[in-house]
Amino acid sequence: MSAPIQHPGGLGGALAGIRVIEQGTFITGPCAGMMLADLGADVIKVESPEGDPYRSYQGEAYSPHFQAYNRNKRGIALDLKRDADRALFEGLICEADVFIQNFRPGTAERLGAGPERLRDLNPRLVYCSISGFGSSGPYVGRPSYDSVAQALSGFLSVVVDPRDPQFLGPALADAITGIYAAYGVLGALVQRGRTGQGTLVEVSMLEAMTHFAVEPFAAYFALGKVPTSGDRPRLAQAYILRTADGRLIVLHLSSLEKFWTGLVEALGDPQLARDPRFHTRLARIEHYEALRAELMARFGTEDLAHWEERLRRNDVPHAPINRIDEVVADPQVAHLGLIVPVESAHGGAQAVRPPVRFAGERAGSVRAAPLLDEHGAQIRDALRDGAQWPVRR
Repeated sequence: MSAPIQHPGGLGGALAGIRVIEQGTFITGPCAGMMLADLGADVIKVESPEGDPYRSYQGEAYSPHFQAYNRNKRGIALDLKRDADRALFEGLICEADVFIQNFRPGTAERLGAGPERLRDLNPRLVYCSISGFGSSGPYVGRPSYDSVAQALSGFLSVVVDPRDPQFLGPALADAITGIYAAYGVLGALVQRGRTGQGTLVEVSMLEAMTHFAVEPFAAYFALGKVPTSGDRPRLAQAYILRTADGRLIVLHLSSLEKFWTGLVEALGDPQLARDPRFHTRLARIEHYEALRAELMARFGTEDLAHWEERLRRNDVPHAPINRIDEVVADPQVAHLGLIVPVESAHGGAQAVRPPVRFAGERAGSVRAAPLLDEHGAQIRDALRDGAQWPVRR
């Protein structure tokens, strides 16, 4: 059972030959598995006979949410309460390099899939456990979801306007935790290369999101002041402005004076530069709201195309706030080949490719998320017969 799965788009993949058993649901575990699959690992998603609940997030059993985090994987449905399926699962573990689960603490042990049991079966196994709050402590029994982790970690306090608090759209805490989990797995695989032994990798949503907010924590420890959501835009001199045609555009002046000078030139308004409130960067930080009001008034006089041309000519960092359909049609996105076809007859026909290139090469396609138990017969036959793993789906 040694033949690697071919990486999508014809790439060998940095993780070619690495086998991952992912027993994840919703986002954190599946995202970690997807990150490794995108790098060329052979990821087998193990689901219960009912399937990952994320499959039916918007009805049916193949939601776009499920598709997003389960591409480039194979799938098998197992009932670990049945002896035959548990034996098959343990056969997979014996052949695996990595196991990923995001159950609530204690669940994996009840299923016979705890770290001690699986690493007894395979001492080289890197076992990755993802949780909401860690494996012990006063919060260990609490349920955790994306919004809970964003709030408890302090992240929301530095991104949400307290005057009109609204959640950010994507499930940031879920995805970020999955990315951190994959990062931990990669480190453990490097360590295994030195020691020959696997290890237990643990990451919680609380730990991941607190680390993700490392900059405001550093500011708090250094300055003794509690950061707020207004700090970053003021210090970065970042603005969201509305143009005459109702579009939104972002400016990011940073700390370089040339960008302020370029903005004044783009506006054709030397009076703004003479205003003592805006003479220096520190003054502009102090009078951020006043400058924002001045810029809002000026940008509201012309449409987006006018301001894009003026800002581009004067080398001011800027971008329109694109809708998703506009990103798909963007010329730089097209140049980078960021949108690729999905190899499948089911689900969406296109997807965003993995962002990393190796030796200048990138993935030219991705494989669709598996249907429930789509590869079950194939995997069962391979284990039963002792045959090699199929090269492709």
